[in-house]
Amino acid sequence: MRRALILDCDGVLVDAEQTGHLRAFNEMWRRLDVPWQWTPEEYARKLAISGGKERLASLRHDAAFRAAVDLPSSDSAWQALVRTWHALKTDIYLGLVERGDLDVRVGVRRLAREAVESGWALAVASSGSVRSVRSVVRHALGDELAAATVIVAGDSVEAKKPAPDVYLQAAALVRSDPSCCLVIEDNAVGLKAALRAGMTCVVTPTRCPSSADFPGAAAVLSALGPGPEGPMRVIANAAGLSLGDEFHLSVTHRLFPSLSSEVGKRTNTVGVA
Repeated sequence: MRRALILDCDGVLVDAEQTGHLRAFNEMWRRLDVPWQWTPEEYARKLAISGGKERLASLRHDAAFRAAVDLPSSDSAWQALVRTWHALKTDIYLGLVERGDLDVRVGVRRLAREAVESGWALAVASSGSVRSVRSVVRHALGDELAAATVIVAGDSVEAKKPAPDVYLQAAALVRSDPSCCLVIEDNAVGLKAALRAGMTCVVTPTRCPSSADFPGAAAVLSALGPGPEGPMRVIANAAGLSLGDEFHLSVTHRLFPSLSSEVGKRTNTVGVA
């Protein structure tokens, strides 16, 4: 069975939540004259909810929001308003991506190239909209690697993370068994989804966590390699991986013992700067 590298999108490919999504949500409300702004602390709490539309929908039960904003009385009108808000927010976010305003996270393009050149399947599985995910994948990985990447977005599955649906669908599309998949995630919600799918998961958070924040992760790393903020730090290493100054797929081979004989049998060259 072929191995697969499955990457989350926002937070793994790009450092997006605070500099991208929060900025886009708040700009959307300004443009529509909605008297509301999320603070970084408020939005950080909203990240426990997977999906932008779902975060917006949760505001209907927020007492402070209800006091500030006149809401429609019917469920259908509220859902229509949420869709309108989210569509504009997505347009604003895509503009940030296309202008290059979001930083690609250290090591992610190298790791994706390593996967393709080693014969692994490559996929991105996200709770985001397909428009947003495709744009971020092209920005983060470049056109050639993006063309080799299977994309599963939140609007193509019944349940978003922490349900395992996006990861199970990604495994099915690349014809890999979940037990043969390595997931890179950045948060606890995504980790739960990967574990529920029966996959191995390495976490590279975009904030400063403790190792206790990610039970079940094979490893928790500050990044996939050294970057402007310093060397890769190993926050936790439950799987006992042989980690150097960069994370490589080769260190995970012992996690897939039945597949060890496949290493190196297939090499595809992908030119990435």
